Amino acid sequence: MNVLLSIKPQYVEKILNGTKKYEFRRTLFKKPVRRIEIYSSSPVRKLVGTFIPGKIVQDSPRNLWEWFHKDSGVTEEEFFTYFHKKDIGYAIEIAHVDFYPIPIDPFLESPGFIPPQSFVYREH
Repeated sequence: MNVLLSIKPQYVEKILNGTKKYEFRRTLFKKPVRRIEIYSSSPVRKLVGTFIPGKIVQDSPRNLWEWFHKDSGVTEEEFFTYFHKKDIGYAIEIAHVDFYPIPIDPFLESPGFIPPQSFVYREH
């Protein structure tokens, strides 16, 4: 099973240049995931690549920040704003990234494509 994640373009760039090694989420997948597709949200609005998830850590946002802030690719303010009023969060290790040479426009490839707010499962 694959998952399509919406990620803001400034964080996609940090994944590409290797400064963001963990993707943080407030909720996690219920099914086993082999590969994560990266949808760079507005204004890019393209599928830009994939990554293989490594270890996934579930803990309090405070602990996640303590352990992973150096590889987070986000500021402390951005991190804690994202996790506001959440007791539990998830850090997904970005184990292996494969960026597409030419980003894919999902609106042309799949008529009716709707970008996920967080993530959506994909069969392929």
